[in-house]
Amino acid sequence: MEANNWGKRIKAFRKLKGYTQIEFADKLGLSVSYLGEVERDKRQPSAKNLEEIAACLQISIEELQPREK
Repeated sequence: MEANNWGKRIKAFRKLKGYTQIEFADKLGLSVSYLGEVERDKRQPSAKNLEEIAACLQISIEELQPREK
């Protein structure tokens, strides 16, 4: 599994749910810069952040998880 695919999937699901990056970061209690780095695959989100992101998007972590190639 490529760890850097988390960001692309988070961004795609965020957009599907209609959140701007600022709205989503605020809802999660994260900085916009941190979320941007995650979405651009510059940072790996922590397990706790992944749980919160999935819950906020109303999806499971399994749905958010990058697909293996």
